[in-house]
Amino acid sequence: MTKHQQQQASLALLKEQFNASLQLDLDDFALEANAQHEYVSRFVGINLRSSFQPIYDIEKGDLHGFEAFLQASLGDVQETSSDFAYSYAKATGKLVKFDRVLRTLHLLNYKQIFQEKGFLFLSVHPDLLISVNEHGKVFERILHQYSLPTERVVIQIRDYSATDQIENLVTYERQLAAAIDNYHDRGYKIAIDYFGNKHSLVSRLWKLSPDYIKFDPNLIKEAEAQPRLSLTLKSLSNLIKDLGATPVMTNVATQAQLDIALQAGVSFVQGDYLGKSNSASQLHASELIQRRFLAT
Repeated sequence: MTKHQQQQASLALLKEQFNASLQLDLDDFALEANAQHEYVSRFVGINLRSSFQPIYDIEKGDLHGFEAFLQASLGDVQETSSDFAYSYAKATGKLVKFDRVLRTLHLLNYKQIFQEKGFLFLSVHPDLLISVNEHGKVFERILHQYSLPTERVVIQIRDYSATDQIENLVTYERQLAAAIDNYHDRGYKIAIDYFGNKHSLVSRLWKLSPDYIKFDPNLIKEAEAQPRLSLTLKSLSNLIKDLGATPVMTNVATQAQLDIALQAGVSFVQGDYLGKSNSASQLHASELIQRRFLAT
């Protein structure tokens, strides 16, 4: 039996499993395996695919994990942003089901690049993070079905910079901290994304106790253009480490930017210079994860 035939045969079993775990009929989100042996889906009129970008630990010379991204399109050719897809799902009252579909899709595709170790970074909509008691348990059952321990999953939360859109910030921060504690109790790791934007506050890090803090993608560009900013990056990196978290430099696009990150004391790096976002099948077939850049 070919790999494609195996995937097709497994869809029948998936339908039964996910109908119970996702509380969503498999036909409702049109999950299928395409010719490239990837799982794709369609939900609320949007075509959904997964892609993954590697995150490296330069100090150890090792692949640390992958961040999952949504590749969304309307029809066959018109690409759209993940923000639009989430907003549309929320407007149609299907945000919870949409998120369940995405997590499942990412997990199914991530299976192709499973390592004995390594982490899967998954972005989670903040509105859904707070509903961890119900929504989180559903995803945990899916992880158990595929033998991926929660300890290898990093729940990634965007630093909530648009504070003017949060009616009661004190209540929101308390709810978010409680949700993060709940995820931690279940073994998940937590990452704060886009830290270092103009609205970021260090005081929030004390309250949320994340395991990783990912810098805003614009910071590395600004540090390359303004060398004095590198000193600030080093100070922030030291502060993050003092909090017991791991700093991650994102959007590294050149050797010069990689050097800036390392000089700032950041050994966990992500960006196109180290590896572009690709489908699981492309990653599996390519030489990307051979870490050829480590010889530089």
